[in-house]
Amino acid sequence: MIASYRELFSSPGTLGFTLAGMLARLSLPMTGIGIIMLLSQLNGSFALAGSVSATFVVTYALLSPQISRLVDRYGQRRVLPVVAALSVSGMLTISLGTLWPAPQWVLFAGALLTGFMPGMSAMIRARWTSIYRGHPRLRTAYSLESVLDEITFIAGPPLAIALCVMLIPQGALLSAALMQAGGVAALVCQRRTEPPVDVNGADGSAVSPLRSPGVPLLMLLMAAMGVIVGTIDIATVAFAGQLGQPAAASVVLSAYAVGSCFSGLLFGAVRLTISLPAMLLLGALGIAATALPLMVVSSIPGLTLAVLIAGLFFAPTMIVAMSLVEQLVPANRLTEGMSWLLAGLNVGVAIGAAVSGQRLDDGSAHDGFSVALYAAALIVGIALWGYRRLQVKTAAPSPG
Repeated sequence: MIASYRELFSSPGTLGFTLAGMLARLSLPMTGIGIIMLLSQLNGSFALAGSVSATFVVTYALLSPQISRLVDRYGQRRVLPVVAALSVSGMLTISLGTLWPAPQWVLFAGALLTGFMPGMSAMIRARWTSIYRGHPRLRTAYSLESVLDEITFIAGPPLAIALCVMLIPQGALLSAALMQAGGVAALVCQRRTEPPVDVNGADGSAVSPLRSPGVPLLMLLMAAMGVIVGTIDIATVAFAGQLGQPAAASVVLSAYAVGSCFSGLLFGAVRLTISLPAMLLLGALGIAATALPLMVVSSIPGLTLAVLIAGLFFAPTMIVAMSLVEQLVPANRLTEGMSWLLAGLNVGVAIGAAVSGQRLDDGSAHDGFSVALYAAALIVGIALWGYRRLQVKTAAPSPG
């Protein structure tokens, strides 16, 4: 398994952009949970915290495909510094807005600006695709990226919670701003591995990824998966708080990422013969099934085990979805196509955080977790409905 991943870095420059992307993408999970921790600590309202966090996530989800379209057209080094600067200014606005009795609209305005954060996962995946398009190593690269995404969710939430609880409430947002600025700067300096600019698509005539058959369905599936993630994020913070162990929330959230990280590494190293749509169906049904135990847990160890098992299905499902997009969308719209899937995921995260946050203000942590059950039912419906459609749209078997 190690040899499969070692081969990825035989191409010059791959280690450099991987490390830069890792630093920059760490700001995403830190920002969402950082907003929740900051506002719930200072204002005592999970509804406000969830709403401001949702504003950031929805803005990020809606803007990241548009930013990716600009990147496809003008290049990463011309677009990323501008949008990263806007995002950092939003984090500073939220942080400063909590130091004085600023009106709530200042927080929401800061969240809107923060949403200009570039989708670093799509940017790095685009670099891998430019190097290994059509090669079996590409699925391994996608697996690595999914694992690195999960590592950020292992390190990000605990770090954000620790900074907010043990240092200052604004610590997570300020640290995320520094990481985003530094990571983007390091990435855009690496021009050798930057994907070529979409000169042929500059007139806007190329087919949009949203018009590619199967992509809207994958977006909807990602959104439903995101609702579960967003619900787990905010309901876990409330659950740990109700038990008098607020810092334990970081352990639980890390367990979700650990499970996903382990399964992603394993999935990227093996070669399966079943089709991508079949893999997607199995992964989606697994994610839906693991939402059920959330309603019966009564302790931190129980919740930790439940989300660890849930995480095992997440990374493989994401890897398969990205592999399907690589087959379904035009090559010169790949960054944008991947961003639409990530947008669907993050819209779902925002919906999950906002709805469960409202239910938490009105009831217990289990009331918040109940939102995941509705998302699980939606996932089952989408998975069953989309299986045959995707089988028809993807004639090629699973890569590798």
